[in-house]
Amino acid sequence: MEKITLNNKIECPVIGIGTFMLSPAEAENSVREALKMGYSLVDTANAYMNERACGRAIKSSGLKREEVFLSTKLWASEFENPNAVDETLERLGMDYVDLLYIHQPAGNWLSGYRLLEKAYREGKAKSIGISNFEGKYIEELETKWEIAPQFIQVEAHPYFTQKDLRKTLDKHGIRLMSWYPLGHGDKSLLEEEIFKTLGEKYGKSPAQVILRWHTQMGFVVIPGSKNVAHIKDNLNILDFTLTADEMAEIAKLDKGVRYYNRTDEQLAQFAAWQPEYEKA
Repeated sequence: MEKITLNNKIECPVIGIGTFMLSPAEAENSVREALKMGYSLVDTANAYMNERACGRAIKSSGLKREEVFLSTKLWASEFENPNAVDETLERLGMDYVDLLYIHQPAGNWLSGYRLLEKAYREGKAKSIGISNFEGKYIEELETKWEIAPQFIQVEAHPYFTQKDLRKTLDKHGIRLMSWYPLGHGDKSLLEEEIFKTLGEKYGKSPAQVILRWHTQMGFVVIPGSKNVAHIKDNLNILDFTLTADEMAEIAKLDKGVRYYNRTDEQLAQFAAWQPEYEKA
């Protein structure tokens, strides 16, 4: 497995299994099967309501705790809960997580970030991150953090490469973890001629070429699926390398256009919503 080194010297795999929109049963199965295949990064969140399932899958894998890089996110409704981190760890059945995010710049998000910093100091989170903090939000946080984050998780794909955001990330050595890495399944992206051509050259699918592009951009990618065959295909991207010229050609696809555009109204709704966690 290829890994990247974070700004606190911790290593993280370049590809993992995402669990967004998976039910507990689906998440448990996907994570269990992924770990069997050689994945070692698992991404979940309070808001996915499948943390217990992910924890069960990791424990049943037979892998040592230190062999799995586990990432989760505090939801906005937890930002003022002083026990939020401990309750998250309890759901996961873990003593620590490798990466702990705040999920949205909603509600009292600075209070949420202080929870992350406290967890980092206490060893309950080996690294910390921000999710969906772009533009004015990361600019404000940049003036207020006591510990710089190791990661940001945002939408990224060849149509939207986060050029502006990456200028800030590069200043602090913050790594990008991509969601919607395949353009939310957009056929027009997957059917771009360059991905078909490169797929034929390397014996890969267009999706595999795009995922490899992410890792060569220095991004960590976490495609989610409940389809075991897709999970296996998504991991099968580390045996070829795109050339500098090929990466430059893919760069020409950047439109600066995202698929998901969050509104202030949605942020207010996020702050008010409480996840219904799976019962123990």
